[in-house]
Amino acid sequence: MSVHGETSLPLNRKPIVSVAPMMDWTDRHCRYFHRLLAPSAVLYTEMVTAAALAHGDTARLLQFDASEHPVVLQVGGNDPGLMADAARAGFEAGFDAININVGCPSDRVQSGAFGACLMKTPAVVADCFAAMSAAVPIPVTVKSRIGVDEADSDAFLDTFVRTLADAGCTHFDIHARIAILKGLSPKENRTVPPLNYPRVYALKQRYPELVVVINGGVQTLDDAAAHLRQVDGIMIGREAYQNPFSLTEMETAFGTRRTPVTREQVVTSMQHYATAQLERGDVQLKHIVRHMLGLFNGLPGARQWRRTLSERSHQKGVDVSLFDEALDARLSAARHVA
Repeated sequence: MSVHGETSLPLNRKPIVSVAPMMDWTDRHCRYFHRLLAPSAVLYTEMVTAAALAHGDTARLLQFDASEHPVVLQVGGNDPGLMADAARAGFEAGFDAININVGCPSDRVQSGAFGACLMKTPAVVADCFAAMSAAVPIPVTVKSRIGVDEADSDAFLDTFVRTLADAGCTHFDIHARIAILKGLSPKENRTVPPLNYPRVYALKQRYPELVVVINGGVQTLDDAAAHLRQVDGIMIGREAYQNPFSLTEMETAFGTRRTPVTREQVVTSMQHYATAQLERGDVQLKHIVRHMLGLFNGLPGARQWRRTLSERSHQKGVDVSLFDEALDARLSAARHVA
C-alpha cells in the first residue's frame, strides 16, 4: 500500500468500513491489532489536539506502523493556522487523511472551545477546513454529531454540513446522536442521547454528492447492511473494541478479504508484534494486551483469556509467553465446558 492516499485510502470506495477514533482506546497498538482483523478497514487515531502537535512531542504523537494504512489522523482545534500546521505534520508523518473532530463532548475539549461545541459555529470549522485543505494534498474530512444541546433539528445539521460543503468538504463521518454538553458525561454521551439514524439518512438524500458515513450503535452485519442501503459507509465504535472479532466478520462481508483470519492467527501475529515493541524498551506489555481482552468474546474460556491477560500483564518480568499462557488457560476452561 502506498501512503498519502495514492492507492491505499478507500474514502471513495463503497461501502466504507471504518473504526471510530476513540480516546484512550485507538492508540497505535490497538490499530495494529485491528488491522490484522480487517485489512481494508479505515483506521483512525485517537484525537490529537493541534496545540499538542505544535508544542508537544510530535514524533511520538504521530507514531504508527506502516501496516496501519489506510490510517487517518484525527485533529482537534479551532485555530485555522494551528490546524493547518497539524494537517501538514500529519501529511509529513505519512497519514492518508486528516479528520477534524467536531463531535467530542468532553469537558477538556469544551474548555478549549472545540469538539462538539464547534457545531454551533460552522464558519469556524469551515475556516479550519479551508486552511487545512490548502496545506496538504490529502483528504481532509469532518466527524460530527447530528446536533448539540438544544440545537437538535434537521435544519441545524443541514446548516452545518452545507457550510462545510460550500468550503469544499465532501466527506462527513456522523455520529447519529446529539451531544449534550450540559449535564451528561462523555461516557453518557456515547449512550444516553437516542440514536436518530433517519436524520443521517435524510442528510444523504439531500446531499447525494457527499460521502456520508454513519457512526453509533453499529454492532451486527444486519445493522451494517441496513445502513449501507442508505449511506456510503459505517463507522464502528465500541463494538470494535469490546468484540474485536466482529471486524473480521465485517471485513468478510464488505471488505476485500473473503477468507477470515482465525483468532489464533491474530494472537500469533500480536505475539511477534509485542516482541518487537518490547525490544524498543519504551513499551510495556500491558499497553498492548489491553486491546486484546475481548478477542474471544462469546466463546468458551473467554473469561480465562481476559483474566490471564489483565492480571498477569501488570506483573514485573512478564514477557510474550503470556500469550501462550492465556491461550492455554482459555483452552483448558473450554474443555471443561465441553
